[in-house]
Amino acid sequence: MKFTELELKDAYLIELEPFFDERGMFSRQFCKREFEAVGIDFEICQCNVSANKKAGTLRGMHYQTEPYAEPKLVSCITGAFIDVIIDLRETSPTYLKYEKVELKENDHKILYVPPNFAHGFKTLVDNTIVYYQLGNYFMIDYYKGLRYNDPKIGIDWGNTSKIIINERDNSYELL
Repeated sequence: MKFTELELKDAYLIELEPFFDERGMFSRQFCKREFEAVGIDFEICQCNVSANKKAGTLRGMHYQTEPYAEPKLVSCITGAFIDVIIDLRETSPTYLKYEKVELKENDHKILYVPPNFAHGFKTLVDNTIVYYQLGNYFMIDYYKGLRYNDPKIGIDWGNTSKIIINERDNSYELL
């Protein structure tokens, strides 16, 4: 695995190293030792799948507060999406900054989202499936969200004139 640190401190884009032969492809998606070698302490507690029927589906910006802040590994099974993360750590030099990464099927990439980051995505094509590996359990009492279009953060989502978003995600308070 190749780990590339993003502009947001402690966030990484991980490129898998697939092996191809006449049978197809094989790749390691997670290795605790390789993560620890770059300073990431991650244990998988839960795995989730998000199936999205239409391009323009927007989910986010979600996070959990302490003591249940959750790191995530995010990848694309089918389709393509823009993944956005926001650093919510008040003591971080990248506090309230965001970064976006495009993930798509067969790109062999994973986004590592550190704890205390908000996370969301917008699908680029129909029938996009997003796969999450979480480093903490879902705790409804600690689950929070930020408005996807908060002007204080200023996320460039591209065209949002035809987004599909649920009422909860569209009604989070502004910072």
